[in-house]
Amino acid sequence: MPTAVLTDHERTAVQAYLRLLQTVRAALDAPPGSGRPPVVPPGALAEAERALAAAGLTGNEEAFFRMLRSWCPEV
Repeated sequence: MPTAVLTDHERTAVQAYLRLLQTVRAALDAPPGSGRPPVVPPGALAEAERALAAAGLTGNEEAFFRMLRSWCPEV
């Protein structure tokens, strides 16, 4: 499989998405009664949205997820 070479903006978008994914997983994995509501902080979502926009990937989820799979297949 060829290695994808990402631009700086694309790499930033992928990294922001991965941080958002980890945040969501942590929120959903919180044990019942832990006092941690399953809510994603608005800042994590905003960071991902800004990064996607800077990479020109807003509204182009298909291209983004194709790029994500090539760069980080374990996701």
